[in-house]
Amino acid sequence: MKASPKTLLATLRGVRQERPPLWLMRQAGRYLPEYRALRETKGGFLELCYDPEAAAEVTLQPIRRFGFDGSILFSDILVIPHALGQHLWFEAGEGPRLAPPLVDGALASLEAAPQRLDPIYATVARVAASLPPETTFLGFAGSPWTVATYMVAGQGSKDQAAARRLAFGDPAAFQAIIDAIVDLTVTYLAGQIENGVEAVQLFDSWAGSLSPAQYEQWVIAPNAEIVRRLKALHPDTPVIGFPKGAGGKLRAYADETGVDAIGLDETVDPVWADAALPAHFPVQGNLDPLALVAGGAALDAAIDRILAAFPDRPHIFNLGHGIVPDTPIAHVEHLIKRVRGG
Repeated sequence: MKASPKTLLATLRGVRQERPPLWLMRQAGRYLPEYRALRETKGGFLELCYDPEAAAEVTLQPIRRFGFDGSILFSDILVIPHALGQHLWFEAGEGPRLAPPLVDGALASLEAAPQRLDPIYATVARVAASLPPETTFLGFAGSPWTVATYMVAGQGSKDQAAARRLAFGDPAAFQAIIDAIVDLTVTYLAGQIENGVEAVQLFDSWAGSLSPAQYEQWVIAPNAEIVRRLKALHPDTPVIGFPKGAGGKLRAYADETGVDAIGLDETVDPVWADAALPAHFPVQGNLDPLALVAGGAALDAAIDRILAAFPDRPHIFNLGHGIVPDTPIAHVEHLIKRVRGG
């Protein structure tokens, strides 16, 4: 049976549901044939993100197909450096590129172009007007540390070495980059909220690459500043923090950032998380995306373990990271049936 109206939003506000609401990170994407068909007609990924009609359609596709309890905006975390003035493009088969890379801390060389975010606000307004009344609309942005790693290196990397070197070697220059990201991210998330999103998520995909001291400085402090300033503007909008790879530092993140809920990646033992995190603090996660690909007994066992791990805690069922392109549609349908008790 489908969850009752706005159960995801209620969960983020601390109300535990009999069955957890469900959505999936990257639920709008390449595993869906309707997405692939639309992508073929629109050209590049970035062009799709900046086309409000197409981006709204992509956002709505998984809601029409699966009836998830949450709909997350289709966009990309790198629209922030693009709006800060870096050139952004995607190399086929290789991923994003940003120029000039800020390896020398040359933030002053950029000419900000915040108008580049306007099409995304238009997408939000289109989606908000089209969603079913029971579906919670989620916006998002990248967290400053993760966004900065791309800005400094000019591309993604396995160890975030360029950003870590700059943070060690010239912390003032790196702090200026972080501050610029914080400022625009607050504006960006507020713009999403003002156009119709009901909750937002901060993605810190590379939080696990930092030492404890750096984690405090470059993950917790900037996220806390974003939450503080966003709550001053929109006090009733829940914020989900997703510090991937944080492990044992999750409790500090929950205690110190001011987020309303925390996302768990697939490496976190949900039983440990339930014991370690503050009582009644909402959590989200944390099925391994590859268990969803595998299906069968492995998927069922993983679902059961997660459902059993939070007997008293508000819980949103989700993946531990984004859904992968080769995920079978039938496995997603099975997951939904299991979580909803069908």
